[in-house]
Amino acid sequence: MADQRSLPIPNGLEGERLDAALSRLFGLSRTRAAELIASGDVLVDGSTAAKSDRVQGGEWLDVTLPPPPAAPMPVAEPIPGMAILHEDDDIIVVNKPVGVAAHPTTGWTGPTVIGGLLGSGHQVATSGAAERQGIVHRLDANTTGAMVVAKSEHAYSHLKRAFKERTVDKLYHALVQGHLDPLRGTVDAPIDRHPFGDGRFAVVAGGKESVTHYDTVEAFRAASLLSIKLETGRTHQIRVHMSALRHPCVGDMLYGADPTLAARLGVTRQWLHAVSLSFEHPSTGEWVGFTAEYPADLAHSLKVVSGDS
Repeated sequence: MADQRSLPIPNGLEGERLDAALSRLFGLSRTRAAELIASGDVLVDGSTAAKSDRVQGGEWLDVTLPPPPAAPMPVAEPIPGMAILHEDDDIIVVNKPVGVAAHPTTGWTGPTVIGGLLGSGHQVATSGAAERQGIVHRLDANTTGAMVVAKSEHAYSHLKRAFKERTVDKLYHALVQGHLDPLRGTVDAPIDRHPFGDGRFAVVAGGKESVTHYDTVEAFRAASLLSIKLETGRTHQIRVHMSALRHPCVGDMLYGADPTLAARLGVTRQWLHAVSLSFEHPSTGEWVGFTAEYPADLAHSLKVVSGDS
């Protein structure tokens, strides 16, 4: 069913192109916003407008948003190389391989953690949307490392609350270009979708609070290995914050990494790994922690960059 939205143009968007204003207001890509305008699904003060028209604060916007496409259901099939770090009646912790999404999403046709667990005969909680049952947090498809999935309904509720209240300790390692100054610090910069609407995220005024703490573990000639703790868990948070510091993760072409350095180190995706995950166990109340070893590609590139230094 289509979603009808009516609202005034905020004064903060005064002078923006109509397609850009729609993109910011509704989280659409600029292309999708332009399509809605062209199809007559966008009215400004009751009249159709062109995508390049400049909006004025206080103008009335009527938008007909089509229903979102249904998310695909997980395909239950085992995933070779997805190691189980821990399993009990409440939780299962995996070392997620590269190229595996947490759960199905529109446009993703590759393997998923939830599908891999179901395909290997593991039970997961039935709470949450059907396509992401048991999922309490996510890692990007090309970010590897420790990830917990809820098996019991009690664990699902407990862990969802723990992640929301930021009582989970998440430690990442990232190999970034160059050397940070200072060697240890905090990035406190809001993140939202990139204004270009191209799938990237960016530091944006008025975005969601995002806090990243980093510490240099080892500095090499061309890059630095960082230990990173997150207070918040925004999409692409580490990648966006490191790029904003002009030290993108090695291999992260989406956020401005040097392809020459990536090729020399044999890195074909962002060098980012969720090293460990610690939280209060949903049933015992005990503080538990799990560590995930580097996958072969990251370990190899680290050896190469170390040998170059």
